[in-house]
Amino acid sequence: MRPERLVPLIVACALFMEQLDSTVISTSLPAIAIDLHEDPISLKLALTSYLLSLAVFIPASGWFADRFGSRTVFRAAIVVFTIGSLLCGLATSLTDFVIYRIIQGMGGAMMVPVGRLVILRTVPKGEIVSALAWLTVPALLGPVLGPPIGGFITTYFDWRLIFFLNIPIGLLGVVLASLFIPDIREEDVPPFDLHGMVLSGIGLAGLVFGFALLGQHAVAPWMALSVIAVGAVAMFFYVRHARHTDRPILDLSLLKVPTFFAGVVGASLFRVGIGALPFLLPLMLQLGFGMTPFASGLITFASAAGAMTMKFTAAPIIRAFGFRRVLIVNCFIASVFIGIAAFFRPDMPHLILIGVLLFGGFFRSLQFTSTNALSYADISNEAMSRATSFASVAQQVSISTGVAVAALILDGMRSWRGDGTIQLEDFSVAFTVVALIAVCSVFFFLRLPDDAGAELARKPGSKPAVPTEAPGEMGSTA
Repeated sequence: MRPERLVPLIVACALFMEQLDSTVISTSLPAIAIDLHEDPISLKLALTSYLLSLAVFIPASGWFADRFGSRTVFRAAIVVFTIGSLLCGLATSLTDFVIYRIIQGMGGAMMVPVGRLVILRTVPKGEIVSALAWLTVPALLGPVLGPPIGGFITTYFDWRLIFFLNIPIGLLGVVLASLFIPDIREEDVPPFDLHGMVLSGIGLAGLVFGFALLGQHAVAPWMALSVIAVGAVAMFFYVRHARHTDRPILDLSLLKVPTFFAGVVGASLFRVGIGALPFLLPLMLQLGFGMTPFASGLITFASAAGAMTMKFTAAPIIRAFGFRRVLIVNCFIASVFIGIAAFFRPDMPHLILIGVLLFGGFFRSLQFTSTNALSYADISNEAMSRATSFASVAQQVSISTGVAVAALILDGMRSWRGDGTIQLEDFSVAFTVVALIAVCSVFFFLRLPDDAGAELARKPGSKPAVPTEAPGEMGSTA
């Protein structure tokens, strides 16, 4: 196998471990809640705490990779993630579980963006779309296998075994990284922006965790709002700091690049809608439909199976129609498939549920692949580490916000009724709201020029495959 294909597959080993962990825990949340004597909605903290840790520590990933070498940082990140997985399997309370998930997030914060950085620096731009597809194909095995494996283990064994599965995968990842990952580093690395790291860490933690605390009955609403306010103030001061710093930890000047702005900010709004799905679907199937975790997992895995199928067709689709047209049209299609889940009912044939999730996963994955590739279309190699850090932070913040929004809707609906239980109708409202949030991202893609990402949308060594209609023609046909 060619070296440029081998490196993405090795990085995908780490992504597989992370994605398997995320999808498995989503399926097992109700069972974990019972074992830890917690309300199922309270377990959103297990999801958001991990995403929060990613958002806080990802900004430093690019600098550490430049300073200490990508192989060293990538390998250490896998070790930290594996240790966090072991501790999660030993947790005895929600507090323990949240703390250990944060440790996992610290490893994931370095593992995924550094791996992506290695690919972006070693693969020619004309092959980035294909390389990212190679990267995500094995990683998508995590979401495909996660729900049925997690459901099977939770139903017939113990949910703690889920986290122990990461240990052999982590050991394999360390060996492969040591043998094949290039130790890329920069010669002239600027000083670490500690001031910016503290401000952005407090700001992101306050915003993400504050929204997660809303609806948490163990915490007064004023406390959650105070945490959000602290986060907002810290982010305000970070913006001021970043404007007067040559190399801030999160480089806001990258947003001046139109393709990066659309691929990060626009995609973030889409991910707010998508981030709710791994939280809502298992809860609805288990609490609303009365399914076992195993039965629930067998149905929800269809979404990831559809996503995996798309990875083989992403590059040809983008080459045929161009980034702008694909992002606009596909945004509507993917959002519709999210909203359709609001009409799921317990008496519906399982084949219909699986079919909707299968096609929905296909179109959601096409949107993610397109935005991920477009984000780096006009980024120089020198700025690539800062761009990957920024994009990864935005991704995790938006996904965690989606989980918080979904949980807040469910909690608000049951509080409005006053009976303290979650009804099937509550999920219909939640799916409708998150679908509307996702479709709003189309306004960012409409602003893209017709030839956005043209260099990526061509075969290596060929002329651009993106049509060259006059301004407005491509947008009108979309």
